[in-house]
Amino acid sequence: MVHIQHKTILTSNYYLQPYYDILTNHSFTTVRPYSELLKFKRMTKLPLLKILGILNHSRDQRNHFAHLILNDLSTLPELLSICEKIDEEVSCRAAWGLEFLCKKNLTVVFPHLDEIIKIASKVYRHQAVRPMAKIFEYVIEAYYKQKPVAILQYLNTAQREKITEICFDWLITPQKVASQAYAMTALYLLGTEFDWIHPELKIILENNYISSSAAYKARARMILKKIS
Repeated sequence: MVHIQHKTILTSNYYLQPYYDILTNHSFTTVRPYSELLKFKRMTKLPLLKILGILNHSRDQRNHFAHLILNDLSTLPELLSICEKIDEEVSCRAAWGLEFLCKKNLTVVFPHLDEIIKIASKVYRHQAVRPMAKIFEYVIEAYYKQKPVAILQYLNTAQREKITEICFDWLITPQKVASQAYAMTALYLLGTEFDWIHPELKIILENNYISSSAAYKARARMILKKIS
């Protein structure tokens, strides 16, 4: 039985709902349902690992998790360190949360791009590869389409080249379609700067086309049409 202590805290902005002081010796399975955690506005009273342990893939939960991080950006380095635990399931959950954080506010991860690229080069579970590929798509679209000053300052040539390498790896290794589709989009945009990318991308897409799924073919057709 998890010990629960109810408290109400007054902050400068709002009253927080009662939160639970969960004893550190309890496993993830003993934590209260995530629906109750949706009351929380900050993460200082509950360990990040505990929250990730009960986070599922639903949009609502990932969305709220992103807001929890945004409300306390001091937890972002810890989130990234959990993403690095690539052999543990919790790393996939951390990647889900990181993806939604980027969707909500991409600029907060710009100072951490080196670490994110390093993590992306190592992940191998589909549940982690997919969100990392989506993050690359967000970052590359921001750089080449939206061009905010911040990302132009943070995303350097070496990083763009490393993202290119990782995205090509995802296209030539067995990955789920979603991950490869995000990689295609990123590579197409990168190819508007690096002229060698489009010819290589074209060869891979054409070679894989016949044996690929309908979803892969749809994205490949779109990219090939743009390249041509």
